[in-house]
Amino acid sequence: MDYTVAALKTFLIFFVVINIVPLLIWLERKGAAYIQDRRGPNRAAIFGVRLGGLIHSLNDVVKLLFKEDIIPSHVNKPLFILAPMIAMFVATITMAVIPFGDPVVIGSHAPFLLQVADLNVGLLYVFAVSSLGVYGVMLAGWAANNKYALLGGLRSAAQMVSYEVSMGLSVVGIFLMAGSLRLSDIVNQQGANLFHWNIFLQPVAFFIFLAALFAETNRLPFDLPEGESELVAGFHVEYSSMKFALFFMAEYAHIIVGSCIIATLFFGGWNIPFVSSEWIKMNADLVLKILWMGLGLFSVVGGSLLCRRFKKQRYGDLRDFEPLVFGVPGVLTGFGLLGLFAIFGNKVFLPEWGPSVLLAAIQIGVFLAKVLFFCFFFIWVRWTLPRFRYDQLMKLGWKIMLPLALANILVTAWVALVN
Repeated sequence: MDYTVAALKTFLIFFVVINIVPLLIWLERKGAAYIQDRRGPNRAAIFGVRLGGLIHSLNDVVKLLFKEDIIPSHVNKPLFILAPMIAMFVATITMAVIPFGDPVVIGSHAPFLLQVADLNVGLLYVFAVSSLGVYGVMLAGWAANNKYALLGGLRSAAQMVSYEVSMGLSVVGIFLMAGSLRLSDIVNQQGANLFHWNIFLQPVAFFIFLAALFAETNRLPFDLPEGESELVAGFHVEYSSMKFALFFMAEYAHIIVGSCIIATLFFGGWNIPFVSSEWIKMNADLVLKILWMGLGLFSVVGGSLLCRRFKKQRYGDLRDFEPLVFGVPGVLTGFGLLGLFAIFGNKVFLPEWGPSVLLAAIQIGVFLAKVLFFCFFFIWVRWTLPRFRYDQLMKLGWKIMLPLALANILVTAWVALVN
């Protein structure tokens, strides 16, 4: 039975990650467009309805599924096929130890863990598995028998090895403070007090980890393994169809996993600032009413602002009126929720298992909100900063970040010893 539950959790996490990837692709395109003062994708429609570019991601999936899968004659075929599988596999199995909330306790039943495996060396598991990602990129560059792909693979290997050292050392301070490598213990050690979160206790470690994570995910300003202006597309230059899509999806999956790790290690995981889990369980009815009312008001206000923006626009083509696509449903949903609250709001009484389930839902929602924020941050940085030169990349990794990480360990160890 335990294996069945673990398999269901694994499938659910994989399903969530795979479905967030198209959302991130849409957010990437629209974010880039608005940063560059343009509209972004807004042409594709389904049944005549243009959903602000959301359909473009679906179109891309269908297109890549049915494109011809070209395997050049000069490639090493087994390794060429294996490389994108490794990239995607490594990106998803890292999620196995990420905790999404406190264990759910219902009655006399055993606690239900909101993670696949609660390993006592969870932090080591994350680094051990994520370090395997370099094999996918290296194999792609080697197996393609293409000079641009080989250069991209070599760059990626050097970059990942260089920045993995700083990334690993940056979390040693967190381990010293928490006294455990279990991710759930690290989250509980931070608690609901905002100023006990590691972003305040370990700010140097956070910035080192963040920079190293950008390098590990091959995102700007560390995208030298791809370097379109230098290496055409780098290690995946010979790939097409779904093999190319797997590399593309793996990049966004790594962004999701990296955002989960940042939220867990530095931003309190599932914890809500200054609101304890015990208080939520004790006042579950009140919390549910507040959430119900707040969601209704947020939908009405947000939808109204979008509709107001639509009214101010003076375009003649409906495909430019994207705010209307989200504004009108938002207003209708908000008024519907407020109306239901007016009728049934005073009659909310949760059963015995209700507070535990409500707490789990809130914690998962808070954790996902933090993760999506950092996913947006990855996109924001990509379209803001230019690419490093290769000598700058290596200098930052070895001459700046590595000494800083070592100094941070020494200071943290001294503070822990004194206290």
